[in-house]
Amino acid sequence: MSIFGLRLKMNNANPDNLEIAPPDEISHEPIPFPVHSIKTRLQVQSKATESISSDPTEKNYTSTSDAFLQILRTEGLLGLYAGLPAALVGVASTNFAYFYWYSQLRTFYNSRSGHPPAGTLSTAAELLLGAGAGALATIFTIPVSVITTRQQTAIRAERDSLAGTARAIVAEDGITGLWRGLKPSLVLCINPAITYGSFEKIKEFVLLQVGEKNLTALMAFYVGAMSKTLATVVTYPYIMAKVRLQWKPPKDMEGKVEKYTSAIDVLGGVLRTEGIVGWYKGMGAQITKAVLSQALLFMMKDIFTRYTILLYALARKLAATRAIKA
Repeated sequence: MSIFGLRLKMNNANPDNLEIAPPDEISHEPIPFPVHSIKTRLQVQSKATESISSDPTEKNYTSTSDAFLQILRTEGLLGLYAGLPAALVGVASTNFAYFYWYSQLRTFYNSRSGHPPAGTLSTAAELLLGAGAGALATIFTIPVSVITTRQQTAIRAERDSLAGTARAIVAEDGITGLWRGLKPSLVLCINPAITYGSFEKIKEFVLLQVGEKNLTALMAFYVGAMSKTLATVVTYPYIMAKVRLQWKPPKDMEGKVEKYTSAIDVLGGVLRTEGIVGWYKGMGAQITKAVLSQALLFMMKDIFTRYTILLYALARKLAATRAIKA
């Protein structure tokens, strides 16, 4: 079971059976993707962008629902899915890179520490290896994240294909432009550790209140949602900073909006012009996407388990029938 990036075996989150892993999102990414797209657009908007834009349709969104309706009205359903192909490539490549680097780091750790390859690692070691694998995966896959952000935030007239967007970024900023926002992305690799720490504390409190030893699947879902929400609140300013660094203003705003050079520069600039509330623009959509993704994971797991049991029973029945005939 995956709890927002923390994979927990189904013996109710026993810390001895913790495996750190990125969420398996590729199978259900299209469903919550519009919420992710809305979150990204909310993160880059400001009073300055609304006052400068010459396009009357480019008005600031007041909420997630307002953004949904405005995008649907002005761009249609495709507007909500702008950047989806790049996002799917990103999920697949990130998962591959993560598991590759995790395997390499775990092998290195085992050889250095004398730990048996098949043995269970401590929670601290798993968290450390998971963060390291996440950081290395980010270095190799962040170009896809930059392209996705550009496609999600570009106005319809300026939106290009995945390859076209990549070429435009390289033409404007050089090859390093594909790695914009790398530093805050690396900082965000601590998110799973915060999530896990929160999960354990909340789980301990909940079990004490209900007088049980283990969490039910539904309890695990709610505890996971709360722990992810806490981790999001802590790290969200850096999520917003990363997106603003990767964003490119429309052509009619070029040279008129502040161009940031670092995450600290973004946070300072937003604090001066929008206050601390500006750091958390789009956070509601971010949490909604996380909870929706987790709900889909639970639903898919339940369906998969049900059909697996059904197929297993059918296979046993067929085997028994053949044995009788023989």
